[in-house]
Amino acid sequence: MEEKIKNESEERKSVSFIEQMVIDDLAAGKNASRIQTRFPPEPNGYLHIGHAKAIAIDFGLAKKYGGECNLRFDDTNPQKEDTEYIESIEHDIKWLGFQWANVYYASDYFQELWDFAVWLIKKGRAYVDEQSAEVIAQQKGTTTSPGTNSPFRDRPVEENLKLFEFMNSGKCEPGTLVLRAKIDMAHPNMLFRDPLIYRVLNIPHLRTGNKWNAYPMYDFTHGQSDYLEGVTHSWCTLEFVEHRPLYDLFVEWMREWAADCGAQTESGSRLAQLSASLSTYQGPRQTEFNKLNLNYILLSKRNLKALVEDGIVSGWDDPRMPTICGFRRRGYSPESIVKFIDKIGYTKIDALNDMALLESVVRDDLNSRAIRVSAVLDPVKVVITNYPEGQTETLTAINNPENEADGTHEVEFGREIWIERDDFQEEAEKKFMRLAPGKEVRLKNAYIIKCDEEHPCDKDAEGRVTTIYCTYDPETRSGQPGADRKIKGKTLHWVSCHNAKKAEVRLYDRLWKVENPRDELARLQDEGLTYAQAREQMMNPDNLKVLTECYIEPFAAAMAPLSHLQFQRIGYFTPDLDSTAEHPVFNKTVGLKDTWKKN
Repeated sequence: MEEKIKNESEERKSVSFIEQMVIDDLAAGKNASRIQTRFPPEPNGYLHIGHAKAIAIDFGLAKKYGGECNLRFDDTNPQKEDTEYIESIEHDIKWLGFQWANVYYASDYFQELWDFAVWLIKKGRAYVDEQSAEVIAQQKGTTTSPGTNSPFRDRPVEENLKLFEFMNSGKCEPGTLVLRAKIDMAHPNMLFRDPLIYRVLNIPHLRTGNKWNAYPMYDFTHGQSDYLEGVTHSWCTLEFVEHRPLYDLFVEWMREWAADCGAQTESGSRLAQLSASLSTYQGPRQTEFNKLNLNYILLSKRNLKALVEDGIVSGWDDPRMPTICGFRRRGYSPESIVKFIDKIGYTKIDALNDMALLESVVRDDLNSRAIRVSAVLDPVKVVITNYPEGQTETLTAINNPENEADGTHEVEFGREIWIERDDFQEEAEKKFMRLAPGKEVRLKNAYIIKCDEEHPCDKDAEGRVTTIYCTYDPETRSGQPGADRKIKGKTLHWVSCHNAKKAEVRLYDRLWKVENPRDELARLQDEGLTYAQAREQMMNPDNLKVLTECYIEPFAAAMAPLSHLQFQRIGYFTPDLDSTAEHPVFNKTVGLKDTWKKN
């Protein structure tokens, strides 16, 4: 018994407070011991890594405990939404390794929400207000003083019903009429001070066309959609803590409406089906967790969209963007993103996570899956003077020492090769262990070579080294007995001049030079800078360096876009979507070592 208690205690410590809540709810038989979640993005932009945290818990816990997770698009703002975003969201979720049970839209419930609003009007719980937004805001009071009632708060029910219909007629000017819930203008929670629940837009909707001109607000949509779908656990980030009491109130009102109206409304069958399950369905429960915040990263659809529209980046999938598609194009694996989210966990305290931790997880993940290849980013030619002219030979390279099943590939060796420029020093520093006059190094998968002492190199008119001269030891080929010969020099990567492919390599750095760009942006704007001025002051001018004179081995040039590669001794890279056989292009994913703290 003591052992069982100990194991249960350890299990509790290993799960988040949200997962423990699920365990407890299922054990208590809540909602007939059923778990149903939802991921409810607004289709007004591409998903960023912050959304991945919500995706991981919404889909992950539902799957782990035998439940379902629905994908529900919060499409209540047609002026900002687009099918492009819907398709991208679906793609990103699948890429991360998750699958929804059903796809729903908030617009699926527009009729139910309308009928519910009519019921609220009839019950004296909602009224049409024709004051301006500015006046309504002033009347709400402050956190220390109560609000004042709208002069239209006690408008007769029949008049409210007629005006509400007019709001959806297409003839009502946006901003002239709104529907407000009648709650309490003195409530300490400002959200309870007669919140807006419908506004007029007169904009066609992607899915419903011109049927609706008045659209429900978020707080009047989210909880009710959860309720209509039978959601048991509704998870969101900490900024919705103050919204939870309003969420609960609207859900309770909807429960009354469902029991009161049943199948007698236009909503019909859905309500009848829901009413039949009310005895076992206790309704959705909202719980909040901390957002995913990363230093040197700005996670905001509005700001990300501005970067795209202003041409600061090439698109939503630019590898400098913190979007899921941006990380994918940069070469991150979906597994690494999910592992990172699992590592930082879920709490009720907002924190700024270290980007170095994310890159560390990515680095560890790619180490196990990346194919090792040779690429030279800053090339200088080496001529092996005692190797026969015109001769080449085929050597064998291991694709991945972490996974034998990945096999091997062939590389060509010949008299002339490319090495990295900084792997040679004509006047070597004391601890320089690479190529220098009279010094030996081993070439990866090949031979030991020695730099000529009398004539180590040629230079151009500016004194820049153009050619290095070496000899090789033919008895030291990798895999042969002579390969065991010990030398002081390091092992260098290289590519053959004869068949190497010229490539473009894009080196990415942080987009922002301040650790907390969100707060810094707000501070600079408070000081009077425009958004564009503040952004320019915060941006890292060296966020992208494009190298066009690189060489890679042919095997790497033939890899499919978004393959995971390790350029030996340099870092992890991926062939870009722009890459072709004629013009290979590679994006740097992450270096072999952490460089964040050094910058």
